[in-house]
Amino acid sequence: MMKHLPLLALLLAFTACAENPQEEMATVDYPQIPVTYPETKKVDHVDTYHGEEVSDAYHWLEDDNAEDTKAWVQEQNKATFGYLEQIPFRQAFEERMTELINYPRLSAPNRVGDYYIFSKNDGLQNQSVYYYKKGEDGEEKVFIDPNEINPEGTTSIGLLGADKDNRYMAYSRSDGGSDWRKIYVRDLATNTDLEDELEWVKFGGAGWYGDGFFYSRYPAPAEGEELSGNNLMHSVYYHKLGTPQSEDVLIYEDRENPTYYHYGGTTEEEDYFVMYAAPGTDGYAMYYLPLDGKNLPKQKPIALFPETTQKSSVVHSQGNDFWVMTDVGAPNYRLVKINLDNPEEDNWVEIIPEGDNLLNSVNTGGGYLFANYLEKATDRYYQMNYDGSGKKEIKLPGLGSAGGFGGKEDEKKLFYVFTSFTYPSTIFEYDVETGESRPFFEPALKFNPEDFVEKQVTYNSKDGTPVTMFIVHKKGLELDGNNPTYLYGYGGFNISLTPSFSTFRIPMLENGAVYAMPNLRGGGEYGEEWHQAGMLKNKQNVFDDFIAAGEYLIAEGYTSQEKLAIAGGSNGGLLVGAAMTQRPDLFAVAFPAVGVMDMLRYHKFTVGKGWIPEYGSSEDPEMFPYLKAYSPLHNLKDGTAYPATMVTTADHDDRVVPAHSFKFAARLQEAHEGENPVLIRIATDAGHGAGKPISKTIEEQADYWSFFFYNTKSPVKYGVEG
Repeated sequence: MMKHLPLLALLLAFTACAENPQEEMATVDYPQIPVTYPETKKVDHVDTYHGEEVSDAYHWLEDDNAEDTKAWVQEQNKATFGYLEQIPFRQAFEERMTELINYPRLSAPNRVGDYYIFSKNDGLQNQSVYYYKKGEDGEEKVFIDPNEINPEGTTSIGLLGADKDNRYMAYSRSDGGSDWRKIYVRDLATNTDLEDELEWVKFGGAGWYGDGFFYSRYPAPAEGEELSGNNLMHSVYYHKLGTPQSEDVLIYEDRENPTYYHYGGTTEEEDYFVMYAAPGTDGYAMYYLPLDGKNLPKQKPIALFPETTQKSSVVHSQGNDFWVMTDVGAPNYRLVKINLDNPEEDNWVEIIPEGDNLLNSVNTGGGYLFANYLEKATDRYYQMNYDGSGKKEIKLPGLGSAGGFGGKEDEKKLFYVFTSFTYPSTIFEYDVETGESRPFFEPALKFNPEDFVEKQVTYNSKDGTPVTMFIVHKKGLELDGNNPTYLYGYGGFNISLTPSFSTFRIPMLENGAVYAMPNLRGGGEYGEEWHQAGMLKNKQNVFDDFIAAGEYLIAEGYTSQEKLAIAGGSNGGLLVGAAMTQRPDLFAVAFPAVGVMDMLRYHKFTVGKGWIPEYGSSEDPEMFPYLKAYSPLHNLKDGTAYPATMVTTADHDDRVVPAHSFKFAARLQEAHEGENPVLIRIATDAGHGAGKPISKTIEEQADYWSFFFYNTKSPVKYGVEG
């Protein structure tokens, strides 16, 4: 193998490769790119858990405002980008993705009174622009353009909904990728903002009632703690338009449970405010507050489901009847009707009974229910009356993922989006009476989806549990073990991974790679029992499922250890960190993104305490040994050859604070032995991922694919000119 070649020699080596038909080249002997890692100081710091001392030499990196940390970030990025810039096809990946993403993209329209509001991106706009038009055939006009608010493209906008009379639209604004948002209100008739501005908003929307709305917020954090401070006392307020935020009325707070989240919204007729109280990301209590249409009620919200160990949500209301989707007595969920005058379980009327497949959601629109089931992690939709009668299946374009079928009672047509791994997101218009669908918007693409195939396989995990997995690749792929393979997973928080289309995935597939996505335990694809099999003391099952997926791909000839990469973000970053520390021999490349890497201290930052129901806490003597056993930071071993790794995080991530990735990367560089690069890529003016501008996404994905192909020594068919 050639080592430490100067850049000119490196480029000449690639020129030689380009002269051969690369489709026949399974492996390219790429030159080793030298990396000089910045020295990271170690500071004596010990935490004691239940009598056991745990060293944390990189504890100082938790302070992202410290000058030492900022200097460390700068030096790490210098090393990382110095490495990435020497990969000759990096620019080609960026150019190809820029070409592929440069097509118009539209959201499904939302009818608000006489107006239709939708978002549109011409192709390379950093943020999609909201438009509105009067009637279906009216002139399109700009409603809100985030790119004008911030030309850097790091401001994102989210519409929160209009009032009952369709006069005003509440919307939220986030800057730099932060979870912190501000709420503003726009007059629909004049398309101008009112003077209202609400600060320190996180999680939740705007539930309109009269001339104002209910919303959730935190107290203002102390100066310097905006991004990493521990957020407490999430409470519900009512804001009346035209008044300062200081006069907002406190509706609900829980001083006995300061870590709980409280959020909710109003019913279509604004006759109830429905509130949820959640200790974290698993389970929540449900309350309701009757509204008379005139005044703010003096009473407190009434508990309908006081236990936070269940999941019940209101789908529809009529008078004193609530249609509630619940997992009570039904781990695959069911829909029941509850009369508020007689809410006892014996009096519930079952509308949709629990079935063999997960009842994923129930929407309403046009006077009907729309039930969404997951069958082997692909969507099925059924339309029915409010009493559950007249059930009919909606014919989707194929097996994949769909979303939509929501609207007000008087809607005659609804919209939905369908997608799969090889079917670009397409908007359909649905007639609620005839059941007919027609394409409303089809994207114009610069590649042929027919060049690729998608399939679903089943493999057995370590304990024999069957696990399904989606696999996507070019047609005619040879199962000779020489294909670079990108194994992506999540496995947590009851979140379901279903087929979805990504333009950014195309360059990888064009170059002969395989994309694999298993439905790991901990996810929601197969109901609550599947979720619980991968949480708390069962979390190791998730890692076993993921490792078994890699072993299956190798055994079946899709790839080999030298060609296999693993990737995941957030909880998926934890997944990658755990897998690479438990089986460093199995993977060639690892991409832990914005991961939860310190399982002993995660609950001490921002909203991390909300994950305790999923993970458990190191403060619990029963959970401490489980967490320590798989915590990625605490299971790196000196002198071990780890996969080529690119940790990714962002300086404004206030959900999974960057300290997780900082500490993990520092410890990994210390422990790692061998020539594989172990880098950390730290995005600036970016957060956990939501609202990331197109330009930053293109750059990041180009770095991913370049690092992936280079470190699996896999040929790239473009980007090297002779």
